[in-house]
Amino acid sequence: MHNPRVTFRDVAKDVERWRAEGEEVALATVVCTWGSGPRGPGAKMALTRDARIAGSVSGGCVEAAVVEEGREVLETGRPKLLHFGIADETAWNVGLTCGGSIEILVEKLDDALFSAFADALRTRRALARASVIRGVDLGRTVLVRDGERVEGETGAAALRALERGQPELITAESGAEIFLDVEIPPPSLVMVGGVHISIALTAIAKSLGYRTIVIDPRGVFGNEERFPHADLLIQEWSDEGLETIGLDRSSAVATLTHDPKIDDPALMVALRSPAFFVGALGSKKTNEKRRKRLLERGLTEAELSRLFAPVGLDIGSRSPEEIALSVMAQIVAVRNRAV
Repeated sequence: MHNPRVTFRDVAKDVERWRAEGEEVALATVVCTWGSGPRGPGAKMALTRDARIAGSVSGGCVEAAVVEEGREVLETGRPKLLHFGIADETAWNVGLTCGGSIEILVEKLDDALFSAFADALRTRRALARASVIRGVDLGRTVLVRDGERVEGETGAAALRALERGQPELITAESGAEIFLDVEIPPPSLVMVGGVHISIALTAIAKSLGYRTIVIDPRGVFGNEERFPHADLLIQEWSDEGLETIGLDRSSAVATLTHDPKIDDPALMVALRSPAFFVGALGSKKTNEKRRKRLLERGLTEAELSRLFAPVGLDIGSRSPEEIALSVMAQIVAVRNRAV
C-alpha cells in the first residue's frame, strides 16, 4: 500500500516563501508506480537550486537524485520524465531497493501553474491538471477547474478524474500518455449542534486533518468554551450557517441535535449540495418521521437517498465518544469509497 499522497497544499507555504525570496522552483510529481513504489501517483516535492525541498516523492529513496535533475530543469526550462526502479542500474545508488519502481515528472513551476494551484487552495475549488508525460510536447498542461465546461478528449478525461478525486494515467487517441492530476480542497466536517457528541467528533476529525465547523444558534451549546478546538463556530440557524460557509465536494455534514427545528433546515440545504456525506443522528423510527417531514418540505426521493441515517457505523456505540467514533468512521469510509 502506498503512503499518503503529498499534495500541492502540503508544499504551498514553502513554495510561496521561496518565490517571494526570488527563487525559481521546480515541481516533481509522481506519475506512475509499479510494485511497491513508496509514494502514490500525484505525490509532490518542490525544490530550489540550492537544494531546499518540501514534500516527498518517495519517502526518502530518490529525493537526492530528483533534486539534481530538478536543478537541470530549472537551468534549461525543459521538463524531464525520470524513472527509478529495481531493474534500473541506478536503483541501488538512489536507494530504491524495496522492489518497486516509480516515474516522476519534473518541471519548472511557472507563474501560471503556481497561480492555478494557489487560487484553487484559496477558493477551495478543486483543480485537475492533464500533463503529457510521453509523446509530443512533454509537460504540456491543460487545467480544468471544478464546475467549468470543458471541450476535447483531454479536458473531458481531466474532469472525470476530478469527479473521482483520484489521479489517473491515460493514453490519448494520438498515442500520447497523459497524467491526470487532481488537487481537491482538504475535507471539512460541519457539525450541526454543539452537543457532547460534537465535542468528541471535533477532536477526532481534527486528528484526521479535517477542518471542523460547528453550527448552533443556541449560544449555550455552540460557544468557544465548549469548542476551543473547533476551527469555526457559527451561531446562526443551521440553514443560514450552511449557506454562509458554502458546501463543496470535500464537505461532510452531520446533524446531531435531535431537534427538527435545527436539523431539518440543515438537511434541506446539505442534501441538495455537492457534499460527499450527509448524516443525521437518531433511531430508525426517528428517521422515518424525518423522511416524511423532508419529503413534505420538497426534497425528492433521490435527494433523500443520499442521507446516512441513523448516522454512524454499527460498532455497538453507547457513550458520546463511541458514537463520535462511529460517525467519523463512516465518513472516512464513504470518502475512501469503502462503503
